[in-house]
Amino acid sequence: MKRFLPYMAVVSARYRMLLQYRAAAFAGLVTQCFWGAIRLMIVAAFYAASAPAQPMSLLEVVAYIWLGQAFFGMLPWNIDEEFAQKVRDGSVAYDLLRPVDLYAFWYSHTLAYRTAPTTLRAIPLGCLAMLVLPRLGLAEWALGAPPSWVSGVLFSVSLIGAAALSTAITMLTNISLLWTISAAGMDRIMPAVVTVFAGMVIPLPLFPDWVQPFLRLQPFRGLVDVPFRIYSGNIPPTVALLEIVSQGVWVGCLVWLGRVLLARGTRKLVVQGG
Repeated sequence: MKRFLPYMAVVSARYRMLLQYRAAAFAGLVTQCFWGAIRLMIVAAFYAASAPAQPMSLLEVVAYIWLGQAFFGMLPWNIDEEFAQKVRDGSVAYDLLRPVDLYAFWYSHTLAYRTAPTTLRAIPLGCLAMLVLPRLGLAEWALGAPPSWVSGVLFSVSLIGAAALSTAITMLTNISLLWTISAAGMDRIMPAVVTVFAGMVIPLPLFPDWVQPFLRLQPFRGLVDVPFRIYSGNIPPTVALLEIVSQGVWVGCLVWLGRVLLARGTRKLVVQGG
């Protein structure tokens, strides 16, 4: 247990530091509410004009959209700017001298980066979507509770898996800076890749049948599609356990890949700034 204490301290320290950015969190909350409303109206129009039965009900998609807005900050769509600055100015060399496992240290740092801002947005947005909208007469647009307590528990476990998976993917993009120096390329590529293949733009079950085998196998599905469909009940508890195991497998594979790339990147690292 003692070997994990340094990394737990890193998560705790940065998590508490990032919780200070309340103005940015409020701006993000307003933005996510706005886009959530836009997406709900688009989906409602789609379901009203669609005659055949869809793989997800409108109620399930409403829950999916609100959860997507609440946990948008957890997606690995950008590089940690603090890490990018370390690479640019050469202060990353200090991390190389720390008496800790370098990958675990950076992973802990990134985990807080992914979860702290999300906490500031998710809690108030969840209260708004679950409690305020029904009182305003918009119950059909509100975020409902999971269909059962089992789905709720499995959603919580899957959400932890999504956070671990998101951090592992972010680590790969961060490590790429050891070669590219600039984060501009990844910051332009990742938003499109992540939002489409995770299911943020369109829920993955609504994609054409011919692309479903690929969508079910790729890792980004575990970020959005799996936990949110478990919450709504679209993925039943009997199948949810297998999906959570799939998340864990992808986390293990990406962590292994990240460690391999980090070992290669630090073997001949050019420290910027002297």
